[in-house]
Amino acid sequence: MRLKTSLLKESKHKELVSCVGWTTADELYSCSEDHQILKWNLLTSETSLIVKLPEEIYPTDLHWFPKTVGVKKQAQAEIFVLTSTDGKFHLTSKMGRIEKSVEAHKGAVLAGRWNYDGTALITAGEDGQIKIWSKSGMLRSTLASQGSPVYSVAWGPDSDRILYTSGRQLIIKPLQPSAKIIQWKAHDGVILKVDWNSVNDLILSGGEDCKYKVWDSFGHLLHCSLSHDYPVTSLSWAPDGEVFAVGSFNTLRLCDKTGWSYALEKPNTGSVFSLAWSADGTQLAGACGNGHVIFAHVVEQHWEWKNFVITLTKRRTMQVRNVLNDAVDLLEFRDRVIKASLAYGHLVVATSLQCYVYNSRNWNTPLIFDLKEGTVSLILQAEKHFLLVDGAGLYTFSYEGRLISSPKFPGMRADILNAQSVSLSNDTIAIRDKSDDKVILLFDALTGKALGDGKPLTHKEVLEIALDQCGPSTDRKIALIDKNRDLYLTTVRHLGREPKICKIGSMVHSMAWNDAANILCGIQDSQLTVWYYPSVVFTDKELLPKTLYIKDGSEFRRAPQVLNYIGTKVTLRQGDGSLVYSSVLPFPALLHEYSISARWEDALRLCCYAKDQSLWACLAGMAMANRELTTAEMAYAAIGELPRVQYINFLREQPSKESSLAHMLLFSGQVQEAEAAFLQAGLIYQAIQVNTDLYNWERALELAVKHKTHVDTVLAYREKFLQKFGRKETNKRFLQYSEGVEVDWEKIQAKIEMELSKERERAANTSVRSSVASRR
Repeated sequence: MRLKTSLLKESKHKELVSCVGWTTADELYSCSEDHQILKWNLLTSETSLIVKLPEEIYPTDLHWFPKTVGVKKQAQAEIFVLTSTDGKFHLTSKMGRIEKSVEAHKGAVLAGRWNYDGTALITAGEDGQIKIWSKSGMLRSTLASQGSPVYSVAWGPDSDRILYTSGRQLIIKPLQPSAKIIQWKAHDGVILKVDWNSVNDLILSGGEDCKYKVWDSFGHLLHCSLSHDYPVTSLSWAPDGEVFAVGSFNTLRLCDKTGWSYALEKPNTGSVFSLAWSADGTQLAGACGNGHVIFAHVVEQHWEWKNFVITLTKRRTMQVRNVLNDAVDLLEFRDRVIKASLAYGHLVVATSLQCYVYNSRNWNTPLIFDLKEGTVSLILQAEKHFLLVDGAGLYTFSYEGRLISSPKFPGMRADILNAQSVSLSNDTIAIRDKSDDKVILLFDALTGKALGDGKPLTHKEVLEIALDQCGPSTDRKIALIDKNRDLYLTTVRHLGREPKICKIGSMVHSMAWNDAANILCGIQDSQLTVWYYPSVVFTDKELLPKTLYIKDGSEFRRAPQVLNYIGTKVTLRQGDGSLVYSSVLPFPALLHEYSISARWEDALRLCCYAKDQSLWACLAGMAMANRELTTAEMAYAAIGELPRVQYINFLREQPSKESSLAHMLLFSGQVQEAEAAFLQAGLIYQAIQVNTDLYNWERALELAVKHKTHVDTVLAYREKFLQKFGRKETNKRFLQYSEGVEVDWEKIQAKIEMELSKERERAANTSVRSSVASRR
């Protein structure tokens, strides 16, 4: 990926250009110290004078009123705020008419920014003050006052915090008066520019120490650049938060969100004082010290899938290369490409007005349909359909171009969703709620309606989510990484029960599901970890460590990120931007395939051939989940789990299917479900015994009293338990019932024996009836 820059031979401005701002994706306004505001039309390559400002107005910053808020269009979108050195800011119309001028600061107003919904304006001045104004220009409050000039200011993602500079310090100040202020030394020189992205919640800063840095919203340093030759005078996030641009003297740099540099351009511009991205994130403009306005667009983006490599060669052209036979196809588009995604045998390309869907078997005849909004910010693909996210909402389309669904939820802001906060599978859409990071909203991909009873999934503060891609919808799982970097797995459809959320890893920094089997990989504490069968945590938790494949991180450099996991290949992006590929054995995916199609003999043969303990452990978990006891017994024996082999034999000896099923639920740790299964089958004593064996005495007594049986049994076992530890009864309920009940162990044993014989008799009668029915 790189920037293709363009500069006019002669500058249109006669003096230094101080600020630029896009009105549409092809129209830009620029302000200069020659007092002119110029309009640049990129489609016609025309430049026109909008207005010549009064001589006393020297512009310092320009920011257009936000066009949309979530899904709503703004009525006041045709104005911009212009700050100047005379201590005023000017609300200016698109035609260049100054609607209102407001005395704001003593000395120059150095920065002016609208918040994301356009309800407030913030200004920062040479006098060290930061003020918040209404959109009509009325002063609301003075947020901060300090001794040094505030050179740059930025709103937080939810417009509830402010980031500003104070010499070498950065300060995050919440708008709530009592909230905690975060302040830290960020640079060794005066900080000149900051930016805060609403999608990834990351902060950029650059200053006179000639470095740019990337921070999280808590002030933790994520990346520090090497020292440039000159101070960093401008920087700006692309709207989707995937890349950012940095400007310095005769320097323009394109960087990834993690900080490493994609490309470096050395145009003849002087210092770049201001940078602005177009709303679709494809074009960049810079205000230059020599009177030029530099334009740049992003080219040479790459997408890979199996044997195909696709490159964006020009704004409207893509090259498809098949690495197996070196065949090359050129794809031409009517408008410039904004977003693209390649997966599951399909290429989805969003241009400014249309969406193109290509099948990898035929690159000549794409399916084309028109887009409503135009500024697509995210494309996600599943095997059967894909998801488009734009400023107006989320839309699920089939690969034939048919709109399938459009999920909606209260407070939806589609413009701030990214690949970490949205996940798509064949039947489910999962969205992390930006307004509350503890909530994950789940939707049916085919209808767009909330899953189940409409209750969202809740957990600790979630950073990243990912749905598995294979298997039936009833068995869909979602993996999530929380704020502590712990990895959890839970089911998506849980039928009214509280979902069981199981921890399967810690210190996990990124993750990806395999495209063809429910195998998960992730970077765990600098190592590559592959969970061959993560769902084993629901069947036999202790097997989980035995189903892992861990690759030493010595071959990876600092902070690798998982990009995807396709077939047997994991693609990783290292901290310096280089790509590394790591291969995983094909056997686990094959084992998943055998398990889904119930080919247990083939699965056993595969494990015998591979002679891999982790495969045997996976097979044991899969067989137990599918209640295939013979296969499970052999797999457990192969990994030396003799107590589990004995338990499987115990399951076989159960007199009835109901009892065997309930004991399998107990084996998986599902105590309440096992108890419910016993009660449903009329096996009251077994339900009570489950609770006495687990020392859940109060529940055991509750069941005995409710069903008017085995009260004396519960009291007897409780008494034996207390005697063993030399304790006396203090529980009021047990004291109450023990007054009128005499404990006789012989009677209790006889009663238990009678219950078990009844169960055996009932099971025998059931088998006779079923055999007679089969003969008929």
